[in-house]
Amino acid sequence: MQVFVIVMIALVIIMTVVDMIHKKSAKFFYANAEKSKANATKELSTGDKVGIAVSTVVEDVVLSGEFCNFKRRLAHLLTMYGFILFNAMTAIIIFGGAEAAANSLFATLWHLGAVMLAAGGWWFWLFIRVDVAAEGNKWYNISTMDMFSISLIATSTFALIWSYVGGGTGATFILFILSAVSLFGGVLWSKFAHMFFKPFAAYDKRTTKADGSAMNLPTITRDDPEQRARHSMELLVDAPMDMGLGIKREAPKHY
Repeated sequence: MQVFVIVMIALVIIMTVVDMIHKKSAKFFYANAEKSKANATKELSTGDKVGIAVSTVVEDVVLSGEFCNFKRRLAHLLTMYGFILFNAMTAIIIFGGAEAAANSLFATLWHLGAVMLAAGGWWFWLFIRVDVAAEGNKWYNISTMDMFSISLIATSTFALIWSYVGGGTGATFILFILSAVSLFGGVLWSKFAHMFFKPFAAYDKRTTKADGSAMNLPTITRDDPEQRARHSMELLVDAPMDMGLGIKREAPKHY
């Protein structure tokens, strides 16, 4: 089991690096950062950068503040902290020897992590998943994009079933192990690597907002004389700035 865990960790690292090379993520972030420096209107101090880093960790990582919908955020937090607790306890029990394996606190926390992970995963899949019908797809259509969610749900669910039936190396253990292999070995085809990129992307977004580069996007608004003088704005020149709720008039059916 120790060898198995080491192999899974190695697969995550290798697949994440391959994902970065394939999608050129690092190259994109570097080029975007250089462009932002050129467009910046304010030079940030070390204190500013530390403050932004702390805000990113607290709001975007710890509290998942990017999710405005409370149910979506709660499901994400259950899944995230359940995943961390479940895997941390698994590693402690496997590498801690007989004493760790017999520790009731570790076992309780392992089960708590698995329950949180399963609850968050099933909640997302059954109630919050993208409305595939609205996109012209059948509800039972499953693609590689769903691999991460399905692997998370399967790993936590089979782990709990395996524990419930008394452990051992029977069918439930094999299903548990295969689910874990799918989760950690399928990084290249899932959203797993996304977890490592998100904090950096959130920090970059906050930094560009603070230094005035505005993510290299236009900063002039519709009431700016330069913007109102554009030919494409003729129909909106005399329109009120507040034109109602627009798409917010109807509650979204999916995220």
